[in-house]
Amino acid sequence: MKIAQVYLSLVALRPAFSLFYTRELSLKIFRNSIWFVVLCMSPLCHAQQTWRALDSENTLVIDTTKGRLIIELRPEMAPKAVERVKLLAREKVYDGLQFHRVIAHFVAQTGNPDNKDNGKSAHPNLAPEMTFKHQSKATVAWAIKSSDTVSGFIGSVPFQSLPFSAEQQTSLAWGAHCAGAMAMGRDKPLDSANSEFYFVLDAARDMDHEYTVVGRVVVGMDALKALKLGEPPASPDFMRTVRLLSELPAAERPKVSVMAGKALSTLIEKVRRKKGADFSICDISVPAKID
Repeated sequence: MKIAQVYLSLVALRPAFSLFYTRELSLKIFRNSIWFVVLCMSPLCHAQQTWRALDSENTLVIDTTKGRLIIELRPEMAPKAVERVKLLAREKVYDGLQFHRVIAHFVAQTGNPDNKDNGKSAHPNLAPEMTFKHQSKATVAWAIKSSDTVSGFIGSVPFQSLPFSAEQQTSLAWGAHCAGAMAMGRDKPLDSANSEFYFVLDAARDMDHEYTVVGRVVVGMDALKALKLGEPPASPDFMRTVRLLSELPAAERPKVSVMAGKALSTLIEKVRRKKGADFSICDISVPAKID
């Protein structure tokens, strides 16, 4: 609908305002309505609906020997694990640590103070957070809705869950191990995650339910895939610094946004039509941009 058409509709409704409000208040409501319509049909409003700025308090910036990674953390999926990652970043525990296990098309592992598997930070191990309670309304965009499972995005992070219903709007969910997912490493005990984490290089859905997903890489997958391979590599790449976006100096802080709203839903639908019956949540990488 064009702005002129909306304006005429509001003009027609204006007498109704006076039935419930004083003349001055009804005029103010009318004027505010006009401004709201003009703004929300403008390019600025469209841009805000298309792109969502990342929360700087829950965005991790990792500068590696192969380039920069920017990760969106989602505390609603794993609050304790996300808080641990942020704590260790602030304590600079991660600075200088190696990618001590990098397997092509599988994972790139780091975050171990001993630069090898099974090391720990000075903090206690974490309770398991492989699954979480998810409310339907918290989903940014849906990818699949079927009678036995649903999947979609919490921010830029893919998840899967048991189906919702009109009566049941909260369900058991888990992070999907799609390319770019960031998850906590652990030993065999489920409550042994501590500081170590890994990035998924290609979809590894058999790891769902088994490990705690905390976020997803939105910028830097090319850097991840350029890491030297090995268990450990002969000459490992490493993380130079690991910082929260909010704690970077203002002059150095990138403005990072990810696709959202109708634009994201349209992208999902386009890919779903192309893939047909083979479509998976992991076929979608949420686009990001840096202003």
